[in-house]
Amino acid sequence: MPKKITKLIAYSLFFLFISSCTQEEKRILVFSKTEEFRHSSIEAGQIALIKMGLKHNFKVDTTEDASLFTEENLKQYSAVIFLNTTGNILDYAQQADFERYIQAGGGYVGIHAATDTEYDWKWYNELVGAYFNGHPKIQEAKLKILKKDHAATSKIEDHWIIKEEWYNFKNINPKIHVLIEIDEESYKGGTHKDKLHPMSWFHEFDGGRSFYTGMGHLDETFENILFLQHLLGGIKYAMGDKKLDYSAVHSPRVPEENRFVKEVLDFNLNEPMEMEETPNGILFIERRGKIKHYNFTDKVTKEIAQLDVFYGNEDGLIGLAVDLNFKNNNWIYLFYSAPGEISKQHISRFDLINDSLILDSEKLLLTIPTIRKCCHSGGSLEFGADGNLYIGVGDNTNPFESQGFAPIDERLNRALWDAQRSASNTNDLRGKILRITPQDDGTYTIPKGNLFPKGTEKTRPEIYAMGLRNPFRFSIDSQNGNLYWGDVGPDSGKEDSLRGPAGMGEFNQARKAGYWGWPYTRGNNQLYNDYNFTTEESGEKFDPKNIINDSPNNTGLKKLPLIQPSLIWYSYDKINEFPWLGKGGVNPMAGPVFHTADFPNSKEGFPDYFENKLFIYEWMRDWIYIVTLDENQNYSHAESFMPNSEFSHPMDMFFGTDGKMYVLEYGQKWNVRNIDARLCRINYIKGNRPPLAKIDSDKEVGALPLTIQFSAKESKDYDNDNLTYEWFFTKKEVQSTEMNPVFTFDKIGIYNVKLKVTDASGLSVTSNKKILVGNDPPQLNIEIDSKDMIYWKNKKVNYKVVVKDREDGSSENQTIDASRIKVTLNYLAEGEDLIIATLGHQQNSIPKGKLLIDNSDCKACHAIKEKVNGPSYIDIAAKYNNDDIDYLVGSVIKGSAGTWGETMMSAHPQLKIEEVQEMIKYILSNNPTLKSNEKNLATSGTLEFKEQLKSEEEGKYILMASYLDSGNPKLKNSALSVRDQIVFKGPKIQAEDADERTDGLGDWNNDGSTLVGSIVHNSFLKFENQSFKNLNSIKLAAKYNPDYNYQGKVEIREKSTTGKIIGEMELGYFDKEKIGTKIYQIPVKPNINIGDLFLVFKNPKDEKQFILNADWILLNR
Repeated sequence: MPKKITKLIAYSLFFLFISSCTQEEKRILVFSKTEEFRHSSIEAGQIALIKMGLKHNFKVDTTEDASLFTEENLKQYSAVIFLNTTGNILDYAQQADFERYIQAGGGYVGIHAATDTEYDWKWYNELVGAYFNGHPKIQEAKLKILKKDHAATSKIEDHWIIKEEWYNFKNINPKIHVLIEIDEESYKGGTHKDKLHPMSWFHEFDGGRSFYTGMGHLDETFENILFLQHLLGGIKYAMGDKKLDYSAVHSPRVPEENRFVKEVLDFNLNEPMEMEETPNGILFIERRGKIKHYNFTDKVTKEIAQLDVFYGNEDGLIGLAVDLNFKNNNWIYLFYSAPGEISKQHISRFDLINDSLILDSEKLLLTIPTIRKCCHSGGSLEFGADGNLYIGVGDNTNPFESQGFAPIDERLNRALWDAQRSASNTNDLRGKILRITPQDDGTYTIPKGNLFPKGTEKTRPEIYAMGLRNPFRFSIDSQNGNLYWGDVGPDSGKEDSLRGPAGMGEFNQARKAGYWGWPYTRGNNQLYNDYNFTTEESGEKFDPKNIINDSPNNTGLKKLPLIQPSLIWYSYDKINEFPWLGKGGVNPMAGPVFHTADFPNSKEGFPDYFENKLFIYEWMRDWIYIVTLDENQNYSHAESFMPNSEFSHPMDMFFGTDGKMYVLEYGQKWNVRNIDARLCRINYIKGNRPPLAKIDSDKEVGALPLTIQFSAKESKDYDNDNLTYEWFFTKKEVQSTEMNPVFTFDKIGIYNVKLKVTDASGLSVTSNKKILVGNDPPQLNIEIDSKDMIYWKNKKVNYKVVVKDREDGSSENQTIDASRIKVTLNYLAEGEDLIIATLGHQQNSIPKGKLLIDNSDCKACHAIKEKVNGPSYIDIAAKYNNDDIDYLVGSVIKGSAGTWGETMMSAHPQLKIEEVQEMIKYILSNNPTLKSNEKNLATSGTLEFKEQLKSEEEGKYILMASYLDSGNPKLKNSALSVRDQIVFKGPKIQAEDADERTDGLGDWNNDGSTLVGSIVHNSFLKFENQSFKNLNSIKLAAKYNPDYNYQGKVEIREKSTTGKIIGEMELGYFDKEKIGTKIYQIPVKPNINIGDLFLVFKNPKDEKQFILNADWILLNR
C-alpha cells in the first residue's frame, strides 16, 4: 500500500477515534484500489470523505486492501464507495461476498473511474450502471438536473456549470434512474449524440442501492461545495435505513483458495498422458509405453507393464480407460500406436489382474489407419455413465504449410496437408470423437444417436462428433450425458481477411452428435476462405449452412451437416467475448462436471458450491477455470480455480470416488522426463483449520549478551480466529505470551526456540528456530571499481576483499591473516553448475546440500569415501552427472532397488524436492575428476577476463570469497562462515533471460534453444543494469517459422520503452518451406555508461503480425 494511503488511514482512524459517536453511528468503506490508471485525486477524495463523515456523524474507513471484501468484514458497513478504482480489483471470492453484501441490502457508491473497473464482471456492470468509454480533454460543461426530488440533487439549481473530465459511457443499464445529464452542446467530445448522456444516476439493484457520479477526476472537485452536497446525498441514499438481511442473498460464497491443498502423490514422470481410478489407486500411462499404478494404501507407484508401441511425432501410448465394471471383469482399454511399419492406432482391451497387465489377453476393438509423417494424434478414452466408450482422434494433418490457416491443400500427393480428407470426411475416423459400446467378447456395437446411422453410405457409424482438429481431453457429464472437449487450434496469430480467423482453441459442448466445422470454421463459426494452393489465391468464405467437401482426398459424403458453434473460443490474444482467458499459447482441455451424487461415500470431497460446474484447463497457460452453465446448459460465467497454485502443463483431470480432484501434470519440457511431471490430489479442508506458526527474529547468532526481537506477527489463522502465543526460549516452561517479545540470552549455547500458536478452538501448532549465542558472525565485503557486471575481452577490474570479525579481528589491520581468506575466480561455460565455483570454498563454508544431509538419515547408509549399506558419495558422483539430478531426486524421495546390487534404498517422502536437489548437487561435487578451474587470488588485485570462448561468449565468471571464523572455544561447532560472490556475465544474453518483458510473450523450445515468441507491435524486452561503455553494436539473433510473413523493426532504447533511441533496424523473413535463422547487427550510439537496455519492437501497419522469435543478443564493444 502506498505510504500516503497508509498515513491517510491513520489520520482517518485518529479523527474517528476522537470524534463523538453513538452506537447507531453508520460506517462506510472507501475503496480505492487501482490496477490500471491511478487518479491523483484519490487522496483528495479520501480526505473530503473523512471530513464529511466527521461533520455528518458517520465513520469512514479507507483502504486499498481487497482482502477486506469478506462477508464478515462487509457486514459492518452501511455503504461501500468505489473511489476512482480501475481495472480488475477483486478476486472471485471477494466478488461473491460483495454480491452477497448488496443482496443483503448493502449500499454502493461509485465515483468517476468506478465505471472503469471490472469489465469482466457482468454483475458489476449492472450495479455501477455503465462502463467507461473514453473521454475528451478536461473542460467546462453544462449539466442538466433531471430529478430534483433526490438527496443528491435537491440543493442544485436546474443547470450546473463545472470543469471536469467528462466520461462517455457504454453498456448502460436501462434500469438506472438518471439524476444529471450533460449537455453535449456545451463542450467538445461527447459521443452519445442524440441519446441521453447521463452523468449521475441511482437505482435499486439486486436487493441493494447504487449511486454513481461521473465527477471526481480533479482534486478541486472534492473542494467544490455543490459537488460535496451532491456526493453526500448519494451516500445517504446508498446507506439507507434498513439493517442488512443475509437471509435474502442468493449468490453462493466461493470457497477460499487456502482450503484447497495440492498433494503430490508421484513426480519425475516420463510424459504422463492419461489416468483412471481403480478400486485401490490411480492407474496412469506414459507415452513411451509404461503403465503405472499408484496404490492408495502403500502410497507407492509401481510399474506394472511396458507396452510395445511406436513412439514418435505425437504417437505412443496415449489413451486409457478403466471399464465401469472393473471390480468384476478387470478390463482396461488402451489407445496406442501399434509398432511396426504399418501406420495405425489400436483401441484394445486388456486384463489387469493384481497389478499385472496380461499382454496376451488383448482384444483389438478398433484399428485407425494413420500417416506417421506428422501430427495431431489426439488420444483420449473416456466412458460415459451409460457404458459407451468415447475415443478422441486427431486430424492427422500437417499444419505447417498453410500459414496457420486452414490446411486444405488439394494438390496431387498432398493428402497429409489436407484436413478435408480426415476431420471433415464422414468416412474416416480421424479428426473425430468416436462413440462405441464395448461388448464382453471384445467387439463393439454402435449406440443410438451417433451422427450417422449404421449402414449409411460413405460414413462411419462410430462417429459422434466430427470436424475436429486435435481433440485432446474430454469428459462426459454423468447426469445429462453432455460431452465436453478441448480442441487445439491452428497457429495463425492474427486474422487475415483473405484466409480466415486467427488460430483458435475451442472448449466444445455436444448435447447430441454433430459437426464442428474444421477445417472450414473455428470457434463461433468464424469462416476460412477457400484457398487454391497451386495459384496461392483466396476464394470466397465457406458457407456454414452449406459445406461441400469436394476435396479429391475425401472418401465420404460431400454435403456435410450443419456446423455447431463452440461453447468457448479464444486465440493467442485477448478476445472480447471471454476476456478472462487472457493471452498466451493455446492448448485447451476439458475436465469433469462436478456432481456430488457421483460420490455417495465421500466424506472429504469438494463442497456443494461446485455442483453442476464444468472444470476446464489449459496445458500451455497452466491454469484451471470453473465454468458455470445456466439452466439451458449455455455458458454463463467463469472463475479461476486455485490461481495462486502451480500447475505444470496439466494433462488430465478427474474427480475420484472420494470426491477429491486428481490432476496429472506433464511438466514444462516436451518429449522428456520432467521433475515437475506429477500425479497430484487436490484435497478440500472443511471446518476449522489449524493456524500457521511462524517465527521471525532480527538476529539468529551473536555474542553475549544477545538481545533478540522475536515476532509471531506472520503467524496466521485462515479462519480469522484470535491467536494466543507461547514462547519457549531457554526453558521447557512458557517464558512469554506476547506476540512480539524481546528476550536476552545471557549464556553461550545453541538454543532451539519454540513458538506455540493456538486458535480459539484449541488447535495448536509449533514452530522452531535455532539461535547460536556466543559468537558474532564475520562480515565479508568484495569491493570492485566497476559499476557493471559485464565482462568483455581485455576488460580489467580492480577488487579488494575485506573481512571483519568481532572476535578474530580485521583483514585490514592484519589481525586476520590473509591466508585464511579464500578468494577465487572461476569461468563457467554455459550450462555448468555454480557448485563448481564453490569447490575450493568448502573448507571455509558448508554447502547447503551437506547441511541437509547431516540433518537427515543419509549417514546411516552412506559416507563420502566408504561404502556403508549403500554406495559412497564418490562412487555415486563417478556414476552420475548433472543430467541425472532429476532421476536421483526421484530415487531418494520415492526409493529404489537394484541399482547398486541387492541393497534397497528406502523412500524419503518427507523431504522436499528442492532440498534433495541441493543434496544431490553436493554429492555429485565429490567426483574426484570434477575440478574447478579456479584461480587462487590475493585479497586484492586486478581481474582479467581471458578464458571465455571467443566464438561463444555465453559463460560467466564467478569472483568468490569466503572466510571461516575461529568460533567460541567454549562452544562446540560455533565457528561461523561467510561467503560472498560477484557474477560477471558475458555480453551474450539469452532473450528468455530478459529482466522484464511484455505480457503475453511466451517461451518455446526449438532444437535445444529457448526462444521468446509472440512478439508483435510494442512488445519489448528489458535487460537491467547493462554497460553501454564502448558499446558500438548489438547483435540480435532471431528464428522464423516457414510459410509466415514476419515484418517489423526493432528499436534499441536507453532507460525505458520511450527512452532515447540509440539504434534501430528493419526485420523480416519469409520462406515457403524453410525455417529461418537471422543475426542482425544493429549499430548503436549510446549516451549513458550504464542503465537499462530495451529492445522495443514496432509494426504499426499491422499490430498483430508477428515480427520474430528472439533467441539472444550480443553486446559488441
